Amino acid sequence: MKKLWGGRFTKSAEEWVDEFGASISFDQELMLEDIEGSLAHVNMLASSGILSKEECGQIVKGLLSLKEKAERNELEFSVKMEDIHLNLESMLIDEIGPVGGKLHTGRSRNDQVATDVHLYLRKKVEEIIVLIAEMQAAIVQQAEKHVETIVPGYTHLQRAQPISFAHHLMAYFWMLERDKQRFKENGTRINKSPLGAGALAGTTFPINRAYSAELLGFGSIYENSLDAVSDRDFIIEFLSNSSMLMMHLSRFAEEIILWCSQEFQFIELDDAFSTGSSIMPQKKNPDMAELIRGKTGRVYGNLFGLLTVLKGLPLAYNKDMQEDKEGMFDTVKTVTGSLKIFAGMVSSMKVRTENMEKAVKTDFSNATELADYLAGKGMPFRQAHEVVGQLVLSCIQKDCYLADLSIGDFKQASELFEEDIYNALEPYQAVKRRNSAGGTGFEQVKQALAKAKSLLAGE
Repeated sequence: MKKLWGGRFTKSAEEWVDEFGASISFDQELMLEDIEGSLAHVNMLASSGILSKEECGQIVKGLLSLKEKAERNELEFSVKMEDIHLNLESMLIDEIGPVGGKLHTGRSRNDQVATDVHLYLRKKVEEIIVLIAEMQAAIVQQAEKHVETIVPGYTHLQRAQPISFAHHLMAYFWMLERDKQRFKENGTRINKSPLGAGALAGTTFPINRAYSAELLGFGSIYENSLDAVSDRDFIIEFLSNSSMLMMHLSRFAEEIILWCSQEFQFIELDDAFSTGSSIMPQKKNPDMAELIRGKTGRVYGNLFGLLTVLKGLPLAYNKDMQEDKEGMFDTVKTVTGSLKIFAGMVSSMKVRTENMEKAVKTDFSNATELADYLAGKGMPFRQAHEVVGQLVLSCIQKDCYLADLSIGDFKQASELFEEDIYNALEPYQAVKRRNSAGGTGFEQVKQALAKAKSLLAGE
């Protein structure tokens, strides 16, 4: 099979060399985007008088025929044709004859592939933004049920202070909100057209880049032809945003794994998101959460892989840049799958409120309430901290908790303690009183939920 660029060559490469250099095994993912870009390009060529209306009509008809076959999975690709661009161009020529060869007038595979990737990633980022919002909605739905469910809050994985479980869940809502905003900002830089930049220097044909950009829905064109074909910043930004998103999902996954362990027993995952053991009949493993935690590493790897590919490349296009796609495709698949799984896990998980309540009554997470109580009565906080620390030590030695101490024990530590100290020690009251902006107090959590729902509704 003769290559479309083979005019100056006197011999063909070995088959295994063709296979090594070809990208068709993975860039066929860009099939529809390549046809979409070609349709815009040929219409621009006709509007600029470079091709006749008749030639344009023939090419458009051929491209639409290929698109229909592509959607029916009827196209067969060849390694000899290297990539999706040459495969489709060859098929077009077979479909409509030599006039199909005029499609490539005024463009190069360099600006063609860049255009395809911009079109592909624009669509995928829009899908990811929708999936993030769906996961946020699942969090809000679960959080609304548990505004007054009290759970230990942790620092250093040690019980710290009692908090609303809804407040804990909503921390992930706001992480995801930042992720969503980053992807939206990424979208503004993706939405730029490199089409018509040629191989690196533009073209002598009187093309109209603004018109082809308009046909493809791009907001603007690249101002520099070298930059247009060599820029992969928008992919790196996508991979970076995806890495941060996966880091957030991984942190949430880790907590879910802990919460459904025998040691915590705070939640139970739905069977649809768990698996069993081949040898231990009692096991119910949080495999989906573990997989998301594990797949975070491959997304990080895709980011560092592309950064490494690009770090020493001179302008403009280099074959190294063929390595920009597989990691991008893999990241899209990983991120979209993880978000879908996670939304299902969160919306279907059973919260074991009785175990959470038991946990906050059998620890010292209410110790700060004592220190705040004393500080509220005029004792310097550092002194109050010391007094309460000694009370905690006394409880540990007596194998009891702060609420088990008598009023006499409290009075011995400080005369500022009164009978109302027992009310202050109640986890429910401790959480309710924390009504500072953004705090875990119930009214604050309700306000946060209302704001979150407004954001999701686009208000």
